[in-house]
Parts: sequence; structure tokens; C-alpha cells
Amino acid sequence: MCGMRRLYRVRRALNYANLSTPLGLLVARAGRARTAPGPGGLVLAHGYRLPLPIAGAFTVGNVVLTRHGEGHLTGALLRHEARHASQYAACLGLPMLPAYGAAAVVSLLLSGHQAAWNVFERLAGLEDGGYPRRPPLWRRSRPPGRGPAPGPGPRGTAGS
Repeated sequence: MCGMRRLYRVRRALNYANLSTPLGLLVARAGRARTAPGPGGLVLAHGYRLPLPIAGAFTVGNVVLTRHGEGHLTGALLRHEARHASQYAACLGLPMLPAYGAAAVVSLLLSGHQAAWNVFERLAGLEDGGYPRRPPLWRRSRPPGRGPAPGPGPRGTAGS
């Protein structure tokens, strides 16, 4: 704990108390991941083997899980996942799971992608997590060959 910032110690304590980190450790064990202490009070879990979720990395409490081997959870991706650990603390732990699920459904409906308009992913930094920025579906241009967008034509014409 020496050298760990106070904020990280508080996040770690909150996520243990709100049961999200113990759940994350159970998920890591169920997925046969190897765990090791990480920066900022995180627990890094490499070699996760269960098929769900499909993300390359995901966080439950202070536990960051990935199917990849050691060395994958670094840089921007690790900062992104650390922000999710803070979101667990802010959401009082386990309520983060249904809230995240609802945000993913809303994002999918708005943009066709589960992360592009997911408030949790946007606050964690979309690009850091490897997610695309996408405009909402109603802002996208029509694919080539599909004709003009529906609606009135230019002023004074009948539109096609």
C-alpha cells in the first residue's frame, strides 16, 4: 500500500465493501484467470477463459479481466478499465451491473454499437477502451445506391 494514492485506497476499500471486488475475484476464479496485484489497488486477471462477456477486457469492482496474457493490460486500456473500477465505487458496487447493461442497450438502440453512446464507456474514454465514436443512427447518411433520404425536396420542387 506504500505509495498508493489515497483515492485509490478509498476506491479499493469501497469496492471490497460494496462486494463488487469479491464478485470480480469469483468471476476471475470461475474463468480460471491468473490474478496479480496491479497499479492503483487494481487486481489484474489474465487468461480469462469463459466466453462471456465478449470484450477483450472488462472490469468487476477492482478486478480487471482479460483473455490475453500478461502485458496486455497497460497504458490507455488499463487507464480505461481503472475508470470503470471508480464507476463501481460511485455506483455503490453491484448496481453498476444493471446500470451498465441498460446503458449498453440504449447505446445499441441509438448507434447500433453497445459502447458508442454508453455513458459508462464515454466517461471511461471510448478511444482508450478501443471503442469507436459513432453518430446516432438518425444522423448517418444513407448508403450509396439507396436513393435520396426521405423528406421534402428542395423548395419549389416536388421531391423524388
